[in-house]
Amino acid sequence: MPVASMQHLLLLALLTAPLASQRPNFLIAISDDQSYPYASAYGCSGISTPAFDRVAQAGVLFTQAFTPAPGCSPMRAAFLTGRHIWQIEHAGTHASSFHKKYETFQERLEDGGYFVGYTGKGWAPGNVRAGGRDRNPAGPAFQKRKMKSPAGIRNTDYAANFADFLSQRADDQPFSFWFGASEPHRQFKKGIGLENGLKLADALVPSFLPDTPEVRSDILDYCYEIQWFDQHLGRMLDLLKQRGELDNTVVIVTSDNGMAFPRAKANVFEYGIHMPLAISWPNKVPGSRKVTDLVDLLDVTATIYASAGVTPPDAYPLAGRSLLAMLRSNKQGWIEPERDAVFSGRERHSSSRFNSLGYPQRCIRTARHLLIRNFRPERWPAGTPSKLNRQGRPGPAHGGYHDIDSCPTLSFLIKNRDDERLGKYLTLATAKRPAVELYDILEDPGCLHNLANDPTHAQHAKHLDQRLRAYLSQTKDPRVTAADTGDVFETYPRYSSIRWFAPPPWATKNPDRVPKQAWLDKKRPRKK
Repeated sequence: MPVASMQHLLLLALLTAPLASQRPNFLIAISDDQSYPYASAYGCSGISTPAFDRVAQAGVLFTQAFTPAPGCSPMRAAFLTGRHIWQIEHAGTHASSFHKKYETFQERLEDGGYFVGYTGKGWAPGNVRAGGRDRNPAGPAFQKRKMKSPAGIRNTDYAANFADFLSQRADDQPFSFWFGASEPHRQFKKGIGLENGLKLADALVPSFLPDTPEVRSDILDYCYEIQWFDQHLGRMLDLLKQRGELDNTVVIVTSDNGMAFPRAKANVFEYGIHMPLAISWPNKVPGSRKVTDLVDLLDVTATIYASAGVTPPDAYPLAGRSLLAMLRSNKQGWIEPERDAVFSGRERHSSSRFNSLGYPQRCIRTARHLLIRNFRPERWPAGTPSKLNRQGRPGPAHGGYHDIDSCPTLSFLIKNRDDERLGKYLTLATAKRPAVELYDILEDPGCLHNLANDPTHAQHAKHLDQRLRAYLSQTKDPRVTAADTGDVFETYPRYSSIRWFAPPPWATKNPDRVPKQAWLDKKRPRKK
């Protein structure tokens, strides 16, 4: 080949090959315990989230986005791997381990040339080293910068740590940064919302909570912490704009699971799994659009891979489907009709029952209905009402609801449990539930009226249950495929604290139904 022709081909290759600087950056902002619709872009009263709204205006606001799990460490592991909690073994439970064979998008992007890191809360809680890892699955930590913060709020200066992160990457190297706020996780400073100008009249009270000043104030405290997260996001967006990098950054803003109130977080009810989500990428994504497709946050994981041009893992394939075509279109509303259902689930959350057993749930959410399958309805969904004290004797009544974060609202419900008007709310949050639940979300977003046994809904309930079971079987969920019907989840160690409870009647009468837990036997107190 003549030298001139060779030079021409080399020049053409250089001009057409994607430059590192043309690959998008990623800023992934995840609040801790924030339900939809608590953001001002959704028209929610009593809260102001200008940074979230800014991302929504610059890109796409999703109104039907759902978490793969209503608890923090299982959700984060699922999101990082792009796989359902029942597909990642130990990492699908709370405060366990996360095996290194399940690669994360941060690790894959790093292998593909990206500079990666995180600030705040990455994958947690859990034992990183027990999974064979030498660092958090979200990447290297950037935690040095601190700031003065109000009581109940982490003193990490997330935005300053992001600036440190950017200062350490090589010129033109694309980056992926995980901003994991600890807000609005409990505890909140009681009354901080009112102290900062939020109004009781503006608080959005879900129907599963009593509308009282005490609950409204607690919700305002929650809203204030969301606004703290949003302020740091705004500073990060400003920094990227100043550096001229915002237009080529995919900004993803969401949360891990629902609000830390009774009947929300740690439940697959609507307020436990329905998440805020906004995504922008000004260079590629037309803005000012609202999308109503049902989207799983596992789809967002697939979108990160597709946007970066990085190949996802072969050994453990992604469960989600990329949203990139939808994002890059000019369409609004329901864009892809095949996205008509999402799936979520939970196993162990806190140590809240006999032998720290979980409360296994799976659900299917369609545009109108939510069907829940409770695999162990004999167990208490929020925790056994009374735990054992250090002497091995029963503690106070209503002291064992540890799948509900300790909070003023829970204390209020317990205090007013015998009140004729208010007593029902504690029952809603803590009483045992049937094996199958069905809710009409359009009519009943608080999930108060179970339609599963209503004859007029029997066929639809059967259809959704069959569809759920088929999907769980297809994705190899041990709850429907294993001989032990999923007791393998109970064999995964919990590395956080353990509480002890008396054996329940079902375990005493049927000891063969008690899962074998070698890990727990090693922690069991010795009898004196």
